Amino acid sequence: MFVPFITAKRLYPRKGGGGRGKGSSSGSSSSSSSGSSGSSSSSSSGKSGSSSGSSSGSSSSSGFGFGSSSSSSSRKSSSRKSTVSNSGRSRQSSSYGGGGGRMSTIPAGQPFAGRLVGGGTRNQIFGTRTYGSGYPGIAGRGVAGRGFPFYFWPIAWGGFAGAGSAALFLRGDEYGAPNNDTRPGGPMYTAAFNSNTTSDVFRIVADNTTVYNLVADLSANCSSRFSGTPTPVPLNSSATAPQPEQALQYYRASSASLTLDGYNNTAVSEPEGASDTSLPSGVDAGLMDCLNQTIGLAIPLIDGAPASWAKPNVGVLGIFWILVCVFGRF
Repeated sequence: MFVPFITAKRLYPRKGGGGRGKGSSSGSSSSSSSGSSGSSSSSSSGKSGSSSGSSSGSSSSSGFGFGSSSSSSSRKSSSRKSTVSNSGRSRQSSSYGGGGGRMSTIPAGQPFAGRLVGGGTRNQIFGTRTYGSGYPGIAGRGVAGRGFPFYFWPIAWGGFAGAGSAALFLRGDEYGAPNNDTRPGGPMYTAAFNSNTTSDVFRIVADNTTVYNLVADLSANCSSRFSGTPTPVPLNSSATAPQPEQALQYYRASSASLTLDGYNNTAVSEPEGASDTSLPSGVDAGLMDCLNQTIGLAIPLIDGAPASWAKPNVGVLGIFWILVCVFGRF
C-alpha cells in the first residue's frame, strides 16, 4: 500500500458509547444502528440533524494516497443521521455508514437530468490531492459533466481563477457558488483544526451537513492533538478560507477536502500529470493522520436506499441548471 507522508497506519479509537467495529483488508463497510434516531434537513443556518445510537462498521481506508489496509482496529462510535434534500430529492445520510444502495438515473425535469446518482460505498471515498479524484472508476481531474456516486455535489471553490488555462478544471460553474443553498447538504462550510504542537492549521471543506457532522467526530477522536474549538463557518465568509492549492486530500467524489494553511501545490496550475508539491517540513503528521483516518471512517454517506423524487420547483436557478444540462458548461 502506498501511503505518502505517513508510513504507519493508525486508526484512532472513537470516544463514546456504541457498537464495536473491526477494520479489515477486505475493503468492506457496514453499519447498523439501534435506538431512536432523529433527522433534519440541512440549511445555510449551520444546523444539521443528529441522533444518538450505536453503530458498527469497517473501513479499508488509510493514509494519504489510500489503498486497502492490511491492519485492523477496533473502535466505538455513535452514528448520526441527517436528511439531505435538494431540488425534490430526499435521502438520509449516516456518519460511519457504509453507503451504497442502488444506482439510479436522475429523471427528466430535475437538475442534472440523465446523470447517474448513488452506489458509492465507504471503501471508495478516497481520492488524491487532485480536484476530480475520488470518483469510483473514473480517472482524470475536473468534475464537469460527471454523475454523483455519493449523491453530494463536488466542492465549489468559488472565485479561484488559477494561473492560465491549466487551472480551468477547478471551476465548478455548473454546481453554483459556494453559498448555493440548493446543493445537497447545504452551502459550502469549513472548520479549522489548530495543531497543539506546531503552527499548522488544517481545515475541512464540504457542505454544511458534512462539516457539522465531521467536527463532532474529529473532536471526539483527535481533540488531544489540536487546540481550541473548531467552529464551522461559511466557506466564502473569510479571507482565510482554504484554497484548492492547499488541498491535501479529496474525499467522496471531491465533495469534501482536507487542507493545510500555507501549503501551495503548484500542480493545480500546471498541466495534468504534474507532480504534487511536497508538504512543508515538520508538518504535524500525527494530527494530519488522525483527521484523515477519522474522515475516512466517519464522513456521512447516503444510506443504501433508492432515491425519492418529487415534482421539481423550477425557478430562475432551476432553469439555469436545466440549461447547463442541455447545453453543457457556460
